[in-house]
Amino acid sequence: IDVQFYGAEEQLTFAIRRDGEMRQFEAERDYNQPLGLAFTHPTFDTDIRRCNNLCEFCFVLQMAPKFRRTLYIKDDDYRYSFLFGHYVTLTNLSEHDWWRIETMGLSPLYVSVHVTDWEMRRQYLRNPDAPDILAQLEWLAERGIEVHTQIVVTPGVNDGRILDQSIADLTNFYPTVQSISVVPVGLTKHHKYGLRPHTPAEARAVIAQMEAYQAHFLQEFGSRFVYLTDEWYLVAGQELPPITAYDGQQLQENGLGMVRHFLDEWEGVKGEIRDSDSVFHHQSLTLVTGTLFGPVLRETAVQFTQLTGAEVTVEPIVNQKLGETITVAGLLMGSDILNHLQTAGFGDLIILPRVMFDHPDRIAMDNISPQDIANQLKRPVALADTMGDVWDALTGQSQVLFAPGVRSKGPIDLRVINDSDAESNAHFS
Repeated sequence: IDVQFYGAEEQLTFAIRRDGEMRQFEAERDYNQPLGLAFTHPTFDTDIRRCNNLCEFCFVLQMAPKFRRTLYIKDDDYRYSFLFGHYVTLTNLSEHDWWRIETMGLSPLYVSVHVTDWEMRRQYLRNPDAPDILAQLEWLAERGIEVHTQIVVTPGVNDGRILDQSIADLTNFYPTVQSISVVPVGLTKHHKYGLRPHTPAEARAVIAQMEAYQAHFLQEFGSRFVYLTDEWYLVAGQELPPITAYDGQQLQENGLGMVRHFLDEWEGVKGEIRDSDSVFHHQSLTLVTGTLFGPVLRETAVQFTQLTGAEVTVEPIVNQKLGETITVAGLLMGSDILNHLQTAGFGDLIILPRVMFDHPDRIAMDNISPQDIANQLKRPVALADTMGDVWDALTGQSQVLFAPGVRSKGPIDLRVINDSDAESNAHFS
């Protein structure tokens, strides 16, 4: 952030230490031209700011034992909010942090609000010292800092009239508050506080509630302002809205519009397939996904088979480690995929969700890599985000293909939490 801020001028002076000697260089840059500097760690201090809340729905607090240590870090760092769009609660900022946000104009920020009532928010975050979020938003508004907000909705806790009040309060800060993402709570089988996920009927009720707001805000603001994540529609069994319903907001990382982007991209790939005379490198494909996206992918796979003649099987994987309530593809375990496919069978080529392997070492949450899966099942494995990626894999054009028989890099040397550690909160401090 400092480099971006102080390096924004067109006339720059660099101070460089080389061989123990400090040297200065002057340089010119065009407006908006990047400096071309890369850093090992984006915030230099190698340690992300930790969260000081104990939310009952916190995913980290619901993690199974014996994963790599980094999965037990509760981050809540405003710097990552600005740099990468991570949602933060603003409960752990110092006076210097607020000074820096103001002085450097760190905008937009992404803020987890959840509920606007001060006392109720303290209870929801399980943090008796949490500051008033409305006062913080007022401070940001006075300084021209834009904010994207999210509300994680838990049935019976912050839904219904409480959700109405939170939206009304946040609406008062438009256009400082640019959006409200409404997200259903995610709960693993290791959850200890008696919360529960939404039923299909409850999901339909929330959709109806939010779509009424969207119609109103579209008239008042020219945008829908409130956005539902894809999971609501998938749980409710309802058709997803068109891409125009997201008003150009780039909030896919929060689960908004990802399925619609997938389906719209598929419409374009259909034309490419019809016009193609490519030779297929495989006759049968196995597409792996989570149980939530399974029905959508199955419908798409039927169309893919009709167009290509390839035999396509979709295998939705139940998340045994975290529980069947965790249904998204990004949290699948390599071991669950191996166990499932060894029983169910698989085709000539296995397609895995790329989002499973977002770790820099391209490993799943349980440290299993695509290469490991290819070697275990003795089949090539490709990674895909879209049906265009599946088409590339079928025609031998995939850039992320793992052939069996190649030696894996082996297990990652990371500290694993012991069973006794997993029963305490010591590793969250």
